[in-house]
Parts: sequence; structure tokens; C-alpha cells
Amino acid sequence: MHIDLIYRFFPHCRYNSPATQPILMRSFYYRTLVVTALFIPFLCKAQKCKTTAKTVCTKADLVRSMQDDAAKRLVALKKLIPGLHIDMRYATSNNFTKEVLYRHPVAYLRTAPADALKQAEAELNKKGLAIKLYDAFRPFNVTCRIWRLVPDKRYAANPMKGSNHNRALAVDLTIIDLKTGKELDMGTPFDSFTDTAHHSFIHLPAHVIANRKLLKGVMRKYGFGMVPDEWWHYQWPNNKDFEVIDLDFDDLADIVK
Repeated sequence: MHIDLIYRFFPHCRYNSPATQPILMRSFYYRTLVVTALFIPFLCKAQKCKTTAKTVCTKADLVRSMQDDAAKRLVALKKLIPGLHIDMRYATSNNFTKEVLYRHPVAYLRTAPADALKQAEAELNKKGLAIKLYDAFRPFNVTCRIWRLVPDKRYAANPMKGSNHNRALAVDLTIIDLKTGKELDMGTPFDSFTDTAHHSFIHLPAHVIANRKLLKGVMRKYGFGMVPDEWWHYQWPNNKDFEVIDLDFDDLADIVK
């Protein structure tokens, strides 16, 4: 490595004598080893995004994890719930970033939340309603990208801890009328980072409050929890045993059949 580059890391060691260079090289080498040892375990391998969450970064590790614990098995929601309406917003520019963040997306969840979502859908169908899904599993690299755009933990997951979307334990969704296909009025669009999207916001028309109450009621009935700042986001509790999945949709397509 060129000595000038080393001086950038060791500005107090600006000597031009060749005798000092081996010492600087060794010092730089050991500093690099220490930094690497400290931080490599917490780096997203492909995107170098730091996290302290337990992570699976290879297809082999994910397969092993699912084989060791059936609760960690991933389910393709469209296969489990054939009539499910899916509108993956991050696969289009129709999202707050105005960029396409997903390539070849498939809606995945772990076994328990997938089964619970199927029950919620069945209950809504009896009322002439249905779920429209905006998001489920989210690749970790997309969480990193979103955090760079919106570094606000009220509205985006900090990659340091990982998102329940990354663990395939969370969904973003709304309710539609089966006859018209139209979404029920929830007061704001999906991914509206405003106080109006909060569950506690009550200055809304009565029908909007009723629609939110309907969604919250059916999701909580079947085991999902909510977050206070997003009417559309629901997640499975007890996430501590589930790893962040640092793989893309194409990787999962090779695993989940």
C-alpha cells in the first residue's frame, strides 16, 4: 500500500525516511485487522450495511435454519392464499422513494403469520371484503436503502436491529371491497409519514375510523401486533428467535417452492 495512503490514517507519523515505512506498514496492518475483526460480523455481506441482528446471508444457512426449526419455514403467500390481492409497491415507482426497490418480488412470510393471514382473509371474505397486500418479506439491502432515505425510526426500521419485514414476520396491507376492488378509505395512503397515519389520530371521518378499527380488529384477532405510527403495518410477536434474511427474492425462489 502506498505510504501516502497510510499517512491519511496516521497523520502524526509524517516521516519520509524509508526506515519508518515498515513500522507504519505493520501498524496499519494490525489496525486493519482489529477493525475487520470488530465489524465484519455485523456487515451485510453484499451491501456492507451494519447490523447487530442475527443474520442469515447464504442460501445454505437459510435452508439449515428452516430445517432446524419448522416455525422458520417460509411460505409463498399466493400459494397459501390463491385469491390474495397483492400490490407490491416497492416493485414499482409508486412508493415514497419514487424508485423501484424490488426485482422479481414474491410475498413471503414465516409459517405462523402466513397461516394467521389466511384466517384473517377468510373472515374478511365473509363480509365481502379482502386483504390487499403492499409488502411482506423485505430484503435486508432494501431496508438499508430506505433507512438512508428516511433515518427516522417512527417510519423506517434501523438496519442496526433489522426489520420484522427482513425476518418475514411483518406485512403492510389494507382492505378492499371485493365487488368494486376499491380500497377502503383509511385516511391516508400507504407509507404516509404523517401524524394522520397514526393509530392514535382521531380527527378523521367516522367511516375512516371504522375502517381502521376493522383492519386492526381482524389482524389482532389472529395474533398480529401493530405499531403506533402506521395503520397499514402489522407484525408477528416474539421475533427474537428469527434471523434477518440478507438474501434477495431470486435467492429465495431457489429455496421456497
